[in-house]
Amino acid sequence: MTMKELAQIAGVSTAAISRYINDGPLSKEKKERIRAAMDETGYHPDAASQVAKVGFADHIGLIVPKIDSDAVNRFTTGAAPALADAGFLTLLADTTNDPAKELSYLELYQNRQVAGIILLASVLTPQLEDALRSSNVPTVVVGQQFRQIPCVYHDDFGAAYELTNLVLSKDRNKLGYIGITEQDIAVGQNRKSGVQMAMKDYGLDPETLAVEISSLSVEGGRAATEQLLKRKPDLNGLICATDRIAIGAMEALRNAGKRIPQDVSVIGMDDNWVGEYISPRLTTAHFYYKTSGEKASNLLIEMIQNKGKPGPVHQVMLGYTIKNRDSV
Repeated sequence: MTMKELAQIAGVSTAAISRYINDGPLSKEKKERIRAAMDETGYHPDAASQVAKVGFADHIGLIVPKIDSDAVNRFTTGAAPALADAGFLTLLADTTNDPAKELSYLELYQNRQVAGIILLASVLTPQLEDALRSSNVPTVVVGQQFRQIPCVYHDDFGAAYELTNLVLSKDRNKLGYIGITEQDIAVGQNRKSGVQMAMKDYGLDPETLAVEISSLSVEGGRAATEQLLKRKPDLNGLICATDRIAIGAMEALRNAGKRIPQDVSVIGMDDNWVGEYISPRLTTAHFYYKTSGEKASNLLIEMIQNKGKPGPVHQVMLGYTIKNRDSV
């Protein structure tokens, strides 16, 4: 039913219906007629129209890079309850790893007057950095460390460094590394740098590290490993930037007749739940994604409560735990 049809049943104008819905001035007699017509017809104001008027002041906008990611699932598991406990509802936007969509959703949330935004960031572009700094809505970044922007991030360098030392301790010195685009500072740059620094400290030349770039997928890890084996058939240690990549790498190694870990040690990072159930079980680094969601939410709530007053820019780095299983 439309507002016009309701007005005809109540015997009033559409303007009177609009004033009634929005608590505008209206005579008692017209209010009773409109109320009776709404009860009779079951009419409810259009939700989209109401939202356009009042905004989403009780909502928090979450922006994530890939909704089917295990890390994203753990992050939202931490964020949503913390926000709900503070009285906020959540809106979820999936960018499918498209930097342009990150900018679009940031703009959309600001225009819809959400109370705050949490961005689980992947690639840092100058455009994104400018958008975050000029945001008129309290915003917290998760997963990346951005200058002068509140954020919660992980010790990607430290985890990669410690895992590489674990491989090297097994007398594996012919190493390969499968990473992702270095536009992703945390996963692309910092994890690779941790591997290279561990090699240097162990007395190996980081330039001997055979590197392939992959997508964040099992298929990407499989294809990258096949290329690595062509370049370095005597590979005996393989470090992967993520567990998904590592799972694909393990399949490619088995297809090539390599035993894990007897011939090649393999490690991943992130502690995807699958890694504990494959054979051999994957050695990895557990990052506290659920905790990052909780901490980012609490930080954002504090910013909202301060109502835009100047204050310190909080940046929180979370640690990791090495899960030493069977693949090393």
